[in-house]
Parts: sequence; C-alpha cells; structure tokens
Amino acid sequence: MHELSIVMSIVDIAEAQVKKNHARQVDAIELEIGELAGVEPDAFDFAWPSAVKGTVLDHAQKEIRHVPGRALCHECDGEFVLHEAFDSCPACGSFVYNILQGKELRVKSLVLS
Repeated sequence: MHELSIVMSIVDIAEAQVKKNHARQVDAIELEIGELAGVEPDAFDFAWPSAVKGTVLDHAQKEIRHVPGRALCHECDGEFVLHEAFDSCPACGSFVYNILQGKELRVKSLVLS
C-alpha cells in the first residue's frame, strides 16, 4: 500500500514546517489530491491514523480537496473530464492530449501552533 508512504511523506513535510517555524504542532492541514494521482482514497484514509500517531499531525484536522481530472485534446481542441490517465477523448477518440489537472498531490496549507 503506497498510500502509507505518501502519508509518511506528508508527515515529513509537516514536521519540517513545524521545526522551521518554531511551532509545536499542526492544528489543521489542507491537502489537494487529484483523481489521476494514483491515490486510493479509502487506503489513504486507512493509513492516515497509524502514520500520524505521535507526530505533529496527530491531532490535526485534515481537509482533502479532491481535484477532478481534466484534459485538452490535441486533435479536436476539446476540453474534457478525464477519469483514467489512458482514457480517450470522448469527442474524437484521440489518445493525444494534455492533462490539465488531476495529477495534484500536495500539501496546500498548514495551520501551526
């Protein structure tokens, strides 16, 4: 389950920010996770409590913003919703497109105390 390693990386980011800002803990964390980022939401939520226990994120309020996948087709210039990284353009069937959003996996904000 790579979601556990993702959560542990988020803990590392939070601990670095707490240290850098001479804080004690994180009160709230806001994450952006794209539909195409390869993160299974249920596995992520399952891994979270055990990975953050005893860390600066132990008591943090977690908010996740799920970012839908969107792409721009090179063939027909149509913009469309993309649920899987290898879906075709629904308008023309092309597989040649730029992914505009949905691959995000980032810590958007931390509230420190």
